[in-house]
This record gives sequence, structure tokens and C-alpha cells, in this order.
Amino acid sequence: MFSVKNVVSNRHFSSLNKNSKYVLLIAILFLVSCSSLNVDFIESNNKSNRIKLLVMHYTAIDYKKSLSALVNKGSGVSSHYLIPERNDESYNESDIKVLQLVDESERAWHAGSSYWQGRTDLNDQSIGIEIVNVPTCHQQSIEIDTDSEAEVEEQVTQQHQLPLESMCYYPDYDPEQIETLIKLTQDILERNPDIGPTQIVGHSDIAPARKSDPGPRFPWQQLYQAGIGAWYDKDDVQKYWDIFISTEIPNTGLIQAALKTYGYQIIETGIWDKQTQDVVSAFQAHFIPWQVTGKADEQFAATLFALLDKYFPKHAEWLLARYERESRYQPEQEHIVKLGQVDQIFPQPKLLKNSLVNNRTTFKGYKDKGHLTLNNIDARSADIFINGKLLKMTENLSDGKQYTFPMAGYSVNGVNTLKVENVLPENSQVNITIPFTTLVDKTAEHKKQFEAVDKLIEKDIEDGFPGAVLMVVRNGEIIKHSSYGYARKFEDGGNELTSPETMTTQHLFDIASNTKMFATNLALMKLNTEGKLDFNQTIQHYLPEYQGKGKDSILVKDLLTHSAGYAPEVKFFKPDNKLGERFYSQTPERTKRLLINKVPLQIGRNVRQVYSDTDYMLLGVLVERITGMPLDQYSEMEIYRPLGLSHTKFNPLKKGFNKSQTAATEIFGNSRSGRISFPNIRTEVLQGEVHDEKAFYSLGGVAGHAGLFSTTGDLAVLTQLLLNRGGYGDLSMISSSVIDQFVKPSDKNGTYGLGWRRANNGNRKFHFGPYASPLAYGHTGWTGTVTVIDPEYDLAIILLTNARHSVIEGDEKHYAFQGKLFETGRYGSVISLVYEAILNNRSK
Repeated sequence: MFSVKNVVSNRHFSSLNKNSKYVLLIAILFLVSCSSLNVDFIESNNKSNRIKLLVMHYTAIDYKKSLSALVNKGSGVSSHYLIPERNDESYNESDIKVLQLVDESERAWHAGSSYWQGRTDLNDQSIGIEIVNVPTCHQQSIEIDTDSEAEVEEQVTQQHQLPLESMCYYPDYDPEQIETLIKLTQDILERNPDIGPTQIVGHSDIAPARKSDPGPRFPWQQLYQAGIGAWYDKDDVQKYWDIFISTEIPNTGLIQAALKTYGYQIIETGIWDKQTQDVVSAFQAHFIPWQVTGKADEQFAATLFALLDKYFPKHAEWLLARYERESRYQPEQEHIVKLGQVDQIFPQPKLLKNSLVNNRTTFKGYKDKGHLTLNNIDARSADIFINGKLLKMTENLSDGKQYTFPMAGYSVNGVNTLKVENVLPENSQVNITIPFTTLVDKTAEHKKQFEAVDKLIEKDIEDGFPGAVLMVVRNGEIIKHSSYGYARKFEDGGNELTSPETMTTQHLFDIASNTKMFATNLALMKLNTEGKLDFNQTIQHYLPEYQGKGKDSILVKDLLTHSAGYAPEVKFFKPDNKLGERFYSQTPERTKRLLINKVPLQIGRNVRQVYSDTDYMLLGVLVERITGMPLDQYSEMEIYRPLGLSHTKFNPLKKGFNKSQTAATEIFGNSRSGRISFPNIRTEVLQGEVHDEKAFYSLGGVAGHAGLFSTTGDLAVLTQLLLNRGGYGDLSMISSSVIDQFVKPSDKNGTYGLGWRRANNGNRKFHFGPYASPLAYGHTGWTGTVTVIDPEYDLAIILLTNARHSVIEGDEKHYAFQGKLFETGRYGSVISLVYEAILNNRSK
């Protein structure tokens, strides 16, 4: 007689709910009615067993708690087998018994988010064995770092795993427990022949960023001696150790490639990053348990290559060949920085056939200003022409001597020509340098010129605007530098100070999105000049882990032009951000991982330009990846310090400055006077800390889109560097061709350059005013900062305000900072009056 038992086991049938049983009975009746169907079975050769891996775990809790966590509904975790240990007070049996919790044909929830040898979803392809072994650990509370609901359950409720950052004392495994494990494993391998030696792994191997089990005391070598798992041959380790000790250990990229070849989930970045430390630690815990350092040395590299040689010989051969190539490789000559805007040998070493283009160049100068330096190599005389006029030299030249000639009587405003002829004797040479223009303070000569600007700002201050500093640079001179109002007017709690802090020209401002230009963009321009960055290259080229739908085609240029397809921002600092709680982050490393791996595109690439902080947050990460330095360290050490700028910093309060040296921003922190709330929100007056929430909470104050503090004086030098076409004094930092590429208009929207915003024939009057030339470029910042650089008029305008240090008016949803209602806080009127003061006085 046909019965349900013929189709499904009693145990499975009883576990079904009522509806499922009903559907199953209907299916059985259908099968009975079709029992006359004749089915032949012909076995295909194109198949394999489902089980490919065996994963070893320890439980960091005792037997009783482990069994409860692995069996009871709601814990979210399980395993195929559990092996107790004898010295566990919660285990009452005299002998060790193996407990099977899940049938091998079924899926146990033991692996979580994991990877091995190209496989993911390892719960579907593996058998898990939990071994009771309780370490003693001391740990700090940790952030749950996962997108998987099941993984959250695992980390929160199971408690069977401790983070790698914990300080732990690992006990030895019970010998009888290990003997039992060996017998169990041998039986499993007989039933599952597709599990090879390198497919018997620990949980830390398949999830190195999260897991440390089965720990460094797990006897992998003893299992190998029983025919279980992989191990290296000592002779092979010695062979590779001899190679690496005599030459050098493989570079980071090659080590990452080798670890990936063995099976680990690791991206070849060429940088010793956190993912690499985690994977190296997991490898060491498995194969070099006496040396779990997360660092590579000759023994680590030799062990890794010995394993590859044994189990993946063809790959080992290829990797060793790569090692030999890279050991012989001599890097190209580094980018040579010129000493000034002209730094040339004459006669030129390489001459073109067009004779009248040789030994000639141009430089930017000002009438009767500057100097030329001749460093003689071995010439006796030379004819030097500036703007066609022969430079007077009163004596013959001596070998190795330096001569300086003032430009008075020779130089003109704008483009100047330099020509060198008749360097004698024949085949002798001279080196000529001309520095870039450096700023000269001429404010005393221009006081009356800006009276209209002063009246506007002073009237706003009188009516309640907080404070401002204005800097105007023209023709290489500072012609306006004034402070107005107050750096701080309010105390914590919102009451006005009885003695407000007066604004000075030396105050540091949170320049907000001007960070994008004067930190991130300058860094990118410098890297492009040095040949370290190609903005027509994909982001993935520099950040291999930058993956996801549509991301493989996004170029660096797309981020610079805000056309990659990202939404304006992701509010990582709030659990209730639009993308959901899994995008909540108040730690820099997690935020950067989310930026690279998780943040989705809102629209397609190059559909339209959407101004986005996300673009520049990613570009900040890109700078860090290329340079191997944090963004603040790179910009401060490689850009600002060589220019002599000591007041341009990220996190200034951590770098020697105090609050009174900075201009305050919002009165009630980030709360909009109590209208907004999120974890760890600041509610005091912000002063010396970046206002931008994403920069402060989610990236530790250092971000590609915001976080930089500076003064008008320092920013004036940076704007003059750009007006100088890439240098300042003797320092040449950015090539003029790179500047041209960054400031030229975007094909789709002329108000965008590469990052820079452009006047574009009056399209951004609120920013540039009505008089800016079509060549003008600059940026604005949310806190109340604006910069304008206009090459047509050799002009730079820097207006720094603390407009947000003001009362907020309006209801819970529709409100405004009072400071942004003043003309000074709206930028364009001040910029207009500056242009009028200059253009209306050109004849004076």
C-alpha cells in the first residue's frame, strides 16, 4: 500500500506545518495517479558531491551553554557536530561522546559570512564541527560589523566567538577530545571524498576579519599526521627561507596574491592594510601558531610558499617567477621637482629640428619684480634675453659660481619671454632658475579702495552677523586683509557671551567643502603631476575591492565631476539614515569599508551631475590608498609644510591649537537647537572641531569632503600657487597642464571642472558675482566660506565667515540660520564689491 512514509520520513513529515502537510498530500495523490509513469535512470558523469569543506570551530562557552545555543530555536546558529571535553563541569558523562545536531545532508548555520577558494555561502557546501574549548579573554565592547541578520544573531546571542582584538589565554585541547575528533573526521572524509586537504579549515581561515577559532592551540599538525588536512614539508620551507633570506621577502602585493591562491579572501592592494593583517594572523594561527603577529617575515613567506608548492605547484611556480621579476625590477626615476617655474639647462640637451623653438621659454612675472639666478656649470659667457632685452652682465662667468640678477627694467606683468644664446665656449652649459611669485603685503596702499566692502560687512556685524575675515590677492600682492565681528558670540547653552571673542585675521576656520579643493583636489593634482594617478583610470584600478552593480566602469574623473551616480550624501552617523541601519557607522574603518563596498549608486554613470559628498569621501580614501598615508598626514606633510603653512590642519585641537584660535560654528552642536538627535550628538558650541557630521562622527575628523581648518593667510598662499600655474617661490608642486585639465569646463555642465566650481559666464552669480571672468573657479563651504580664483584678473578672493554661529529660526522642519540671511553670509554681494573695487580702479 502506498503511504506517506514511502515519500518522506516520519521525522520530516511531523516537522511540517499544517499547510505544508496538505500540499504534500496533494502531491502524493498526484504521484499515485501517475504511478504508471516509467522513469529510467542513467547516471551522468557531470556531477560532484555537494560537501566541499570541513570547518573546525571552538565554542568559547561550556558544553551546556554551547548545546543550548546550537540547538534552541532563536539563537540563529547550529553545527553538524559538537564534541565536549572531559574537564567541563557542565558535561556529566565519563567518556567523550560525539553529538550530531544536524544531518550531514542538511544545512547547518555555522559558517556565517565566509569565503574559501572562490566559494561563498559556505553553509551550503560544508560540514561544521564545534569543539568545546573555553579560552579566558578580556575584551572591549565591539561594534557589530555585518550586513547579515543571521550574522548579527551569531555575534550577539551565540557568544561562542571572541574578536581577534581580544587578549586571550587559550587552553590546550583535551587529548581524548582530539582523538575523538580525528575518528569523526576520518569517517566524514570517507563519506565526502570531495573534501581535499586544503578544504579542511578553521573558522578563522574562512572569516579572518571576524573569527579566531579554533585558536592557535588547535593541533593541526596532529590531524595532518592522521591523514587529515594540509601541512607543509620542512625541506620546502627551508628551500624558500634560503631564497627569501638571501634576497628579500615578497612584497605586499605578492603576499596577498599568494594567500588568495591558497584560498583566503583577500584583495591585492599592495598595501599592508587591515584585511592583510587579519588574513596573515589567521594563516599563522593555523600553520605557525607560535608566531601569531599579523606581520610577514621570512618564515611566514617560506611557509606560505611551501604549502603552495605542495598543493598548488603550478601556481607556486608562477608566483615564484613573479617574485624573481619583481626582485630584479628597478623602479623608474622619481618625478623630479623643478626649483621654481623655470629650472633649465642651456643650451638644451635635446634640440628640435625647428631651430627657433630651442633655448626659449616663458615665465609669469610682474613689472620690475622678481629675480633670475644663473648657476654656472662651465661656461665663460652667455647671452640672456628677457622680453627681447639683453641682460647686462659685468663680468665673465666662473665655473660653479651662482649669479643673481634683479628683474627691474626687464619684467612685465603677465607672460615674459626668456631666450639664451651664445653659451661659450662650445659644449659648455649654464643652469637658469626663476622662482614663482611669492605674496607681498600691500594692504596699507589699498585701504580706501575697499570702503564699500567694509561698510557692507560692518553693517551686517552691527545687525547681528557673527564674524568674517576677507583676503584679496591681486598681481602677486595682498591688497586687502581685514577681520570683522566675533569669532565666538555664544556660550554653551545658547546665551550670548558678556565678552564675545573678537575675530582676528589669524583665526582658523572650519572651511567645510573648501576641503574638497584645498586638501583632496590639491593632493590629486599633485599625484597626477607625479604620474601616480590617472583620473581617466577606473576607481577599481586603485581600489580593487570597489565592486558592485555598475561600479567597475566608474572613473576617477566621474567622482571629480560628480557624475558617478551617487546620491548627495549618506548620513552614516545616524542609525535611521535612508539606506538603513546597516549603513550606520561612527568609526572611520567601518565607514571606509561601507564607502568602498556597500554604498549603492542612485543613478547610472554620467546620466547627470549630482553634487555629492560621497564622491569626495571616496576620493579621500583614494589618496590614502595611493600614498599609503592618512589624508591629513599627506596633505599637511607633502603640501602645506613645504609651502611654510602651519595653520592649515585637520583636527587642529589635537595638533597644538586651542579653541580660542578658531572661529565657532553652530551654537548647539549638530542638534539644530534641539531639532535633531542621534547617538553621541554634540550639543555644545562647536569650536575647533569640524562641524560636518559625516567627517566628525564617521571619519574621525579627517575626510575628503570636509574637515580642514585654515586661515585666510594660508589659503592666500594656496590660491597664489594656483595663479602661479603650480608653484610658489622655489617650490614647483603641480604642473600647469594638470591645472588646465582640472579647471576646464565639464562637457555637460560648464559650472563644473574636475572638482572645482566655475563661474561659467555668470551661471553662479551667488558665488562668483556678476563680474567674474569665464575662467574664474573656486568653491564654497557650508559653514560660510567661499573662494574665488580668477586667472583673467590675476585675482583671488577668500571670504571666511562663521555664519552658522547664529540663532536658528523656524519650525521643526523648516528653519534657517540667521547668519545665512545676511548679505555677507550669501557671498555674492561681497564678491561683487571686491570686483568693483578692482575693476573700477584699474587706471589708478
